[in-house]
Amino acid sequence: MRTMRFADAIDDALAQAMAEDPTIVVMGEDVPLLRRNLIARLGEDRFLATPISESAFVGAGVTAAMAGLRPVVELQMIDFVGVAADALLNHAAKVRALSGHTWPVPLVVRAPCGGGYGDGAQHEQSLWGWLAHIPGLTVVVPSTPADAGGLMLAALEHEDPVIYLEHKLLSAPWLDLLGRGGRDTVSFDVPADGAKGPVPDSWTAQPLGQAVVRREGTDLTLISVGVGIHRSLDAAAHLDGIGISASVVDLRTVSPVDRDTLCNAVSEADAVLVVDEDYEGFGLSGELAAVLLEAGIPARYARVCTETTIPYARHLESETLPNVERIVAAALQLMEG
Repeated sequence: MRTMRFADAIDDALAQAMAEDPTIVVMGEDVPLLRRNLIARLGEDRFLATPISESAFVGAGVTAAMAGLRPVVELQMIDFVGVAADALLNHAAKVRALSGHTWPVPLVVRAPCGGGYGDGAQHEQSLWGWLAHIPGLTVVVPSTPADAGGLMLAALEHEDPVIYLEHKLLSAPWLDLLGRGGRDTVSFDVPADGAKGPVPDSWTAQPLGQAVVRREGTDLTLISVGVGIHRSLDAAAHLDGIGISASVVDLRTVSPVDRDTLCNAVSEADAVLVVDEDYEGFGLSGELAAVLLEAGIPARYARVCTETTIPYARHLESETLPNVERIVAAALQLMEG
């Protein structure tokens, strides 16, 4: 067992897969800089720096996947996926269905996501709910280094397009970048745990669509992904100190959702709180409520989400994004109700 940082675990799993499978290629903006350690290990032939045109290089990734390669296409941030929406939503996601399930598109779109560092509405979105809404797309949001590597390996082995989202506050390279330019005195809302942890000596694929219970509890179930898991664990520890036992369920993939683990965890308590850094309306939090209702689980329900356009001002951003204080307050209100 090794100890590894979150972003390094992703790259290490990618390097292992690329060493074993010559069809895996990486393309995107600044790839020679961002993946310089991988290039040093594997050579530069399968790493392509692209122009700043997401529609062009995501479209190229889709056609490369259709032609037999396994591309990893990197976006600078998931916010920019809108520029490439046609290639991803209208083509990559639909080729399998439109070809009678005979033509796979083994594409991985890798992108940083999330806020908590004061970058505003066009750079801090999560968007996993919007992307998971599209049939044909698998959406992955890991919360630990071990899952980050295992889920990347699973994404690379998958025969259909996978959106792989890594929260910027778990990524040491991103935190280093965000601290530059005179911003090194600014504090970011970084979880105490999650950015570094134990990983296996050799990577194996973590099954897609399989949630895990990070903490057991009897009174309340907290459900989240990514950084939200660490916020939820902190909130659960606080709640435990005042006599409320909370479990924490890490979905790990937004689509497909592990309905069985979700329902089993919630059925053991009579209250559930979803912590979702994506937008509240028409998103993951509402889908999870529907899953529980359809399963006949009569739990009290609440959610802590991003409710509106994310502001630049740090004090307003803190009020908008889920944080430990908002989670604890919502949990107390739910339990009192």
